[in-house]
This record gives sequence, structure tokens and C-alpha cells, in this order.
Amino acid sequence: METLIYEKRILVFGCGNTLFGDDGFGPEVIAHLNTAHKFTGDVLVLDAGTGIRDFVFDLLLMENKPDQIFIIDAVTVDGRKKGELFEISLEDVPREKLSDFSLHQSPSSNLLAELKHQGVKVRILCAHTDNVPDFICPGLSDELKNAVPKACEWIIEQIGK
Repeated sequence: METLIYEKRILVFGCGNTLFGDDGFGPEVIAHLNTAHKFTGDVLVLDAGTGIRDFVFDLLLMENKPDQIFIIDAVTVDGRKKGELFEISLEDVPREKLSDFSLHQSPSSNLLAELKHQGVKVRILCAHTDNVPDFICPGLSDELKNAVPKACEWIIEQIGK
């Protein structure tokens, strides 16, 4: 399935590690989308886990790039409520996340910026969390579980535009 990223016009990547609590938000959204919704042949919805850097690097090298990439991830941003969904620009990625942005491993945010510079529309949907443990603790908090269907609705709506 991963090789389909080279053929699709719209890519949706869920980022995060399901073993570390709310960090698994992106993969959970992808699982929900793949279970509850069928997309057209132009769309690929993929759990990138902690490996999005490799996908983005490959996309940079492709001659025919996708039109649009959606990134779904959990982040911590001051002034937000746990479970709150918000879109964030690459320029507004929190400084402490520049090295990984839960896109796991520097320089993913720089690679995404380069894709954007090459004409790919990059959109990032985040769920605020203050609960990413540094020990193995699978499963989302109630707030992020409740945000999963809302994130799916947002993705479906944006793809339909």
C-alpha cells in the first residue's frame, strides 16, 4: 500500500506512535477513516506511524508530486484545550517540535516546507494534548478519543472541496 503514495493526488498521513498514549492520535484517525469511509481512487489514507520522514523524502524526489498532503498529529500548544482540533501552518509549528513535530525525526518539517515550495498544498490538522507519556502506555485519553470522529469529518470535508 505504501507504494501508492507515488500515484495519488491527495495523501492523508496519520503520524504518531500508538504505544505512547495520545501520540497515537494520527494513526487512530487513519484507522477510523479506513474503517468508516471509502475514498476515490485519487486519495490515499495512510498510517505513517513514526516514519513520515521517509515518505516525504521520497515525495521530494518524485517528478509528479501529489496536489495535496494532509498531516494528522497530536501536539502540545499553549492556550488550547485537551482534545481541541486546529489547523496549524508549517510556519507555526511549535519550536520544540521543529525537530520532530511528531512527524518524527528532523528534518521532517523542513522537508514538508520544501514540498510546499514545490507547489504541494500541505495542511496539518492537530489535536492538542498535554498527555504524551515517556513510557509505554497505549491508548488515547477520552478527550482525544472524542476528537477522532471530528478529525475524520474535517478530512472528509476538506477532500470533498
